[in-house]
This record gives sequence, structure tokens and C-alpha cells, in this order.
Amino acid sequence: NKLIKSTFPFSSIFWAILAFCWVYIRKFQSRQESEVVSTITAICALAIALITSALLPVDIFLVSFMKYPNGTYKEWAANNDTRGQIEDTVLYGYYTLYSIILFCVFLWIPFVYFYYEERDDDNGNRCSQVKNALKYTFGFAVVCVVLLLIGAFVPLEPPPGQNSTQWEKVQYLFEELGSSHGLPALSFSISSLTLIGMLAVITYTAYGMSVLPLNLIKGTRSVVYERLENTEDIDDVEHQIEKLKSKCKDGRPLSSRDRHNLQELEGKLQVLQRRGRHLEIAERNCCTKVGRALRPLKILLGVFFILVALLLIVALFISNLDKALHSAGISSGFIIFGTNLTNPLNELLLALQPVFPLDYILITVITMYFVVTSMAGIRNMGIWFFWMRLYKIRPKKTRPQALLFLCMILLLIVLHTSYMIYSLAPQYVMYGSQKYLVQSKMPSAGATSGNATFGTTRTCDADAPEDQCTVTRSYLFLHKFWFFSTIYYFGNWAFIGAFLIGLVVSCCRGKKSVIEGEVEADDSDFSDDEYVH
Repeated sequence: NKLIKSTFPFSSIFWAILAFCWVYIRKFQSRQESEVVSTITAICALAIALITSALLPVDIFLVSFMKYPNGTYKEWAANNDTRGQIEDTVLYGYYTLYSIILFCVFLWIPFVYFYYEERDDDNGNRCSQVKNALKYTFGFAVVCVVLLLIGAFVPLEPPPGQNSTQWEKVQYLFEELGSSHGLPALSFSISSLTLIGMLAVITYTAYGMSVLPLNLIKGTRSVVYERLENTEDIDDVEHQIEKLKSKCKDGRPLSSRDRHNLQELEGKLQVLQRRGRHLEIAERNCCTKVGRALRPLKILLGVFFILVALLLIVALFISNLDKALHSAGISSGFIIFGTNLTNPLNELLLALQPVFPLDYILITVITMYFVVTSMAGIRNMGIWFFWMRLYKIRPKKTRPQALLFLCMILLLIVLHTSYMIYSLAPQYVMYGSQKYLVQSKMPSAGATSGNATFGTTRTCDADAPEDQCTVTRSYLFLHKFWFFSTIYYFGNWAFIGAFLIGLVVSCCRGKKSVIEGEVEADDSDFSDDEYVH
């Protein structure tokens, strides 16, 4: 009955995730360039990533629920076959979701993206657009196949000897693939995507974790003061324009330098006038007035977010330090079994885990925190490819292609979130709250004490007997290849460094404008219609 009840919170989270994704995408979607296919694609891709992360606490709950607090298996889980069937069900769930993620990253999202790119470049027939989109998508499909083949045929066990025939070596490779049910192939592909997600986490999430709380604490500038300042700037620019135009009143043409300056001043004047219109709307907007009334709540929320960020950074630092001191080093992927240093987040999750919804809610909150802070980082920085900024993410003004890029990045970030949660709470992710019994001889009280024994319970770790502790399926996906774990380890240090740098930068910056991101120099007057009307 408890297992059946455990599906109810999961289904509730499922519908909550779908609602969140729909509201989130609709908030940033451009009204002028809204497209049904790109909207559905973005919502589904983001929902799949979040649902995948939501499966992690279910996996941990199942391995923990098999045992009593005293370390013995429950009656229904005493059989190895029963435990295997339950874990296989979770494994197939990961198979399904990770396969869908591969489909989204390498086929679905690229096809929709290139389809709309072709439509912008050429307004010809749809057959030509579909053909060109398929041509570019084929390259992504080739990369996916290559990753699957590498993961499938990279042996994890010692290969046959040199005296073996070629057929025996080929047969060995296929036996490796079949015995693991294709797990290495999928794990290698997902781990490769997770590496890209790690770069996105270091770039966007680390910065967002610092900029979002401090923006909430500092608030925005006064809209009345901004309007006054903007009016003064308009008067100043108009005066400079009149001064330049006065040079040609007698019929003399302006010099090339004056014409260039005049063109820049006229462009600046247009931006200032548009800022004035937006500021006027913001001053009358009910949301601005409500925001001022909720200012104390925003400050409290900002303080809460910065405390959560500091907790996560401290937990990540302790976990990495534990790996540096107690793991076998690079050759083992800095993997440790259990914890040797007290990790506050790990202890909190272990304390909440016996009551199923509590740890599930906490993990979901941490996941959503990573998503929200990642979006804050992306919105402040935009989408970049090395030194080139490709797109801006702004409410109601984001193009369909930018939304697809946004969801691709968030999907990769959420993939890496699984490893981040393992780094934050390794014991919880590996074994949950499992314990096992250790039989010890009772100390002798006399010559006739006999061979009495007593059992003590211990927390599951690497020293536990193999049949006494069950490792989560998520852990198997994360640590199938040691070299990925090594890269993730150094990525965690880079994440900590990026967060500290972002914190310093955010502290040095002043308050943001009340219309931050609404007006840019490269916007058209046509785009203002989305705000004015």
C-alpha cells in the first residue's frame, strides 16, 4: 500500500512540472513570433528534463523502503528476484527518459530549430524547408550514433587474450553489450551530454545563484527617478542634435564625422524615447505597485536564496574535499563510498528520507532552484557561443529559436543536476537510508558464557556485504565510466570558483532598472507593440 501511495506524490509532481513549464515558456515567448510547434517542443523538452530529475528520489526511496530500520529486509523484499524486478523497473524508467532526452537533443529540437531558421531565410515552399532542416539534423543524428557505438563497444571488463581469434573478440564485444542490456551505450551518451551541461552550469547556474538573490535584496531603481533622469537625457540629446543641425543652416553640408555623430545621436534619442514610453507604462502598471508593496517579502526571499546558495556551496566544497582526501585519485574518478566528513545537506536528506514526501520535496526544490537560478543567469547573460552572443532572453520578446536554445541548455543543465545532487549528498544518492546487520560475538562474562552473538546496525557503505545493500540505478548511470567522474570532480571546483566570482560581480553592481531588458538599441519600434498594446 505504501508503494502505491508513493506514486501519488510523483503524479502530482508530474502535473506541477507540466504547469510550470507551460507558464515559464509562455512568459518569455514573443507574441509577434509565437509558433505552436516550437512552443510545444520547448514545453515538452523542459518537462522531460525535470521529470527525469524527479525520478531520482523515487529510486532512492525504493532501495531504502526494502529494509527495516534495524537493517533486515522486509518480508516482500527478502527474495533477490523481487528486489531485482523493482530495480529493473526503475532502470527501464531511466532507459525511457534518457532515450527521450537523446531524441530531443539530437533529433527533435535540432529539426524544429533549423526548420524555423530556414523559414526566416527563405519564405519558399515547406518541402524545401523540411528538406534543409532534415539535412542539418542528420549531422546531429550521426553524432548520436557515434556516441552510442563508442559507449556500447568500449569494454569495461578485461578483453580476451592475444591468442583469441577475431571472431572470439567480436563475440566478446557483443556479449559485453548484451550482458549490460545496453547500459554503457546509453550511459556514455548521457554522460557526454552531461559534460556540456556541466559547462552550462558553470557559466549560467553559478552566476544565477549569486545574481538572483542579490537582485531581490537590492531591488530596482525608483521608476519616478528613472523617468526624470530619462527626460533630462532626452533634452540633452535633442540639444546636441540641434547644435549639429545648426551647422548646415547656411546650406553647407555636414562633415562625415558630424553626419556619423548625428546618426548616433538620433539612434540614441529613439532608444530614450522608447525607454520613456516603457517607464510611463511601468509607472501605471499594477504589478509595479504590488512589487513595491511586497518589497519586504522580496528581501526575505533573497536572503533565503543566498542562504540556500551558501549551503549548497559549503556542501559541495566539503564533498569535494572529502574526495580529495579519501578517494583513490584520478584513476578511480575520485569516487568514494559513503562520507568521511560531515556534510550538512547529506545529513538533512538522510534525516528526512524515511518520510517519503519530505525528501522528495527537498530534492524537487533543489532541482527547481537550479533551474530558476540558471534562467536568471541566462537572462542576464544571454545565449553565447564562445565570444558571440546569439540570442537574448527577455519576457514576451524571445524568438522561437531562442526558446529552443533555452530549453536545450536547461535540459543539459538538469542532466548535470543529477551529478550535482550526488556531489552534494553522496551517501543519500547511493544507498538512501539503508542499514545492514553485523553479527559480533558477545564479550565473555565467565567460563560458561558460551558463543552468544549480538547484531549491530551500520549504515550501508562500500564495506557492506554485496547482498545486504542495494545501490541506486542512478548511481550506476553516473559512474559507469571513471573518466567522466574525474571531469565532473574538477568541474565542481570550477563551479565553486565561478560562483564566488559572480558573487563579487553582483555585489559591485548597482540596482537594476525597473524595465531591465525591455529596451535595447537593436530593437525595432515594431517590437514595442508587444508591451504598449
